[in-house]
Amino acid sequence: MQYSFIETLEKIWEMSGFASLTWQHLVMIAISGVLIYLAIVKGFEPLLLLPIAFGMLLANLPLADLMVEEVAGSGQPGGLFSYLYLGVKKGIYPSLIFMGIGAMTDFGPLIARPSSLFLGAAAQFGIYVAFVIAIALGFTPPEAASIGIIGGADGPTAIYLTSKLADHLLPAIAIAAYSYMALIPMIQPPIMRLLTTKKERETKMEQLREVSKLEKILFPVVVTVLCVLLLPSVAPLIGMLMLGNLFRESGVVERLSDTAQNALINIVTIFLGVTVGATARAETFLRLETIMIIGLGLMAFSFATVGGLLFGKLMYWISGGKINPLIGSAGVSAVPMAARVSQVEGQKANPANFLLMHAMGPNVAGVIGSAVAAGVFLALFGG
Repeated sequence: MQYSFIETLEKIWEMSGFASLTWQHLVMIAISGVLIYLAIVKGFEPLLLLPIAFGMLLANLPLADLMVEEVAGSGQPGGLFSYLYLGVKKGIYPSLIFMGIGAMTDFGPLIARPSSLFLGAAAQFGIYVAFVIAIALGFTPPEAASIGIIGGADGPTAIYLTSKLADHLLPAIAIAAYSYMALIPMIQPPIMRLLTTKKERETKMEQLREVSKLEKILFPVVVTVLCVLLLPSVAPLIGMLMLGNLFRESGVVERLSDTAQNALINIVTIFLGVTVGATARAETFLRLETIMIIGLGLMAFSFATVGGLLFGKLMYWISGGKINPLIGSAGVSAVPMAARVSQVEGQKANPANFLLMHAMGPNVAGVIGSAVAAGVFLALFGG
């Protein structure tokens, strides 16, 4: 069959993605452009926001079919991202990222001041507040748990829990979690100044004691045993986190520690970000519940900061003014950004204040706390 020149152009047009573009696709392409801008120009969590944004862009170009799943017996292969996404669905990528985080994390400040664990636990308050409000708004318990975990300020944990309990909400929750993590320097300071007095913010803290190598080696082993025996469902996250930390502190597997901290976590981050972004397709993302999730995520984040600060004020009072309550806001698990915000606010009140290492204790405790919170939700709603 022969086609005229005009017919050929019409045929090419009909087979192209241009003919299938809808306003919803254009909106999603615009949103991905905004996220790319925020990642590159504003530096908002670029390591994950940039691949998420580009994955969203690719998923909303009609007929690319990158997320189409293979149909058994059809002989037709699935899209590239549908295979890579198995790492998210099976909980592989978040667990591997946790191993890299463990290899990069110094738990020394937490070991030197174990009371930091309470600050990390208190900062999970936002998770449960958002959970209750999400239930009241009509979300199911598994969906509410997935939304609430945004308050832990831990992207891999949010993705891990949501992939297990409510994977249809994954795009909105992942984007909300990483956006708010990037906005910590804007979200937390007003709350910190509102809930603390100038005298409290000026408090100088004594230097932390030196932690022995033996303590650092025993810590990941003991935490793993206690947490996994208490909550077996948390084993993938806590186990990988502490394995990575043991690589770091043992001093005998520098190559493994270096790989976990660099090559492995970077590769997994690319796969995780791109495939999570690719789930944000127009037909599932542009809904009222997406706006509700973003609003609830901000609420969860804010209440997490409030919980940490209020417990910090309690410790300030119990210690007779020796603990600066600002370190409580670092109990959210955005390491080390939340600790840096505590340092900055402390120095604004008192230029001689050096809170960074003190804030790192609650900060790394928050990583454990958010993983434990995810384990509680999995145990309750994981079926």
